[in-house]
Amino acid sequence: MPLSEEELRALEQMERALVQEDPKLASTLRGTNLRRAAQRRAILSGVCFVAGLAVLMAGAIGRITLVGVLGFVIMLASATVGLAAVRGSSSSHSQAVHGGHPQGSMLDRFGTPWRRHRNDEA
Repeated sequence: MPLSEEELRALEQMERALVQEDPKLASTLRGTNLRRAAQRRAILSGVCFVAGLAVLMAGAIGRITLVGVLGFVIMLASATVGLAAVRGSSSSHSQAVHGGHPQGSMLDRFGTPWRRHRNDEA
């Protein structure tokens, strides 16, 4: 059962009050800091991937197997971290885009998935 207009207005009013009272908490709940952190991790992992590629190539050119393997491990670890950061960032972005409220609203993050689930049952 979806929320009524009156309930939505009350929730939005509570959200505005929270933003005025504690903007840092509201920002954390919206996920803006989390997206920014995920972007930083993705960029850093890209830089580490290129560095790992350079180490891999140096090991191949110098015919030092251990250095080549180290470069591959660096590339693998950075790719894993980068993909996890990109997947986490895209799922939180898709929640904000497909929600029923203004983008960035806490209702997008907490309210709409429950309502969608409940609507699917009906």
